[in-house]
Amino acid sequence: MAKVTSVVIAAVIGLAMVSLAAADSGTATFYTPPYTPSACFGFEDQGTMIAAASDVFWNGGAACGQQYVVTCTGPTNQGVPQPCTGQSVTVKIVDHCPSGCAGTIDLSQEAFAIIANPDAGKVFIDYQQV
Repeated sequence: MAKVTSVVIAAVIGLAMVSLAAADSGTATFYTPPYTPSACFGFEDQGTMIAAASDVFWNGGAACGQQYVVTCTGPTNQGVPQPCTGQSVTVKIVDHCPSGCAGTIDLSQEAFAIIANPDAGKVFIDYQQV
């Protein structure tokens, strides 16, 4: 029984390491309502767990509708030295954050507040498509 438990534990650790290795790093900012119209869905409301993709992964609109898990990893400035909440959020790409976008991904205000203190404005993140 101990051997089976050891194998299961090793498998879980291995899967966790693969999952972490697949995440990309970047920065997140946020935007405020109204969230429509959007580049992907026009005036169709997609809720508040949404984001705009920067040119990093917009890919001519191919990112529309894709979902990403986003986790704050740290501050980009000393204004809020510990902005991260320790939570992750899953968002749907509904818009394009054009050239000059301040972050890799521009989260809705509501989504940003789940992962970080909005007073930070911009945070370092890990993100992964799901």
